[in-house]
Amino acid sequence: MSYRTWLGATLLPLLLAACATVTAPDTRPSARLQLHLSPAALGQSISLQQHLTVERAGRTDQLDTALEIDADHLDLVGLAFGQRVMSLHYDGRQLQVWRHPMLPSQVQGEDVLQDVQLTLWPVDAIRQALPEGWELRESNGQRTLLLRDETIAVIDYPDHKAWGGKVILENLRYRYKLTIQSVVTSD
Repeated sequence: MSYRTWLGATLLPLLLAACATVTAPDTRPSARLQLHLSPAALGQSISLQQHLTVERAGRTDQLDTALEIDADHLDLVGLAFGQRVMSLHYDGRQLQVWRHPMLPSQVQGEDVLQDVQLTLWPVDAIRQALPEGWELRESNGQRTLLLRDETIAVIDYPDHKAWGGKVILENLRYRYKLTIQSVVTSD
């Protein structure tokens, strides 16, 4: 086994475990956001290269993604150590997910799609799609997602833009912090 193969086989599970849910998710239908926005609701086409830093339980891990969105679809490819670990294709109706066999089962394509939509889609589009009991507030470069007045996630936009800069998503329910540094590759 080559060093690179050994390194990927050894470190890939550790990296991906950082994305896994620490606590068991609340599976009651009303407790899951289940956000399903159409790609067209974004309001434009974008292509981004992203560098993600995931902080959880004292660990920091990194992942690169390529994200393309137009009116008809969203495509995301996640890479760790130069290997594809996840691919998402969403047409507004159906989500197709490919997962690396070593990807922890807790890392779900629907949750990844939801984080993408919460950080990039316009607030008005998100608010219209929120199930009963959920609320999204926006003020001074920050979004706060609440369920029955309990803060679930806080999203900060230090560069005051959803893409082409830094976005920090802190998920209080699942206890992780995701810092996304995006570079627009085409508009």
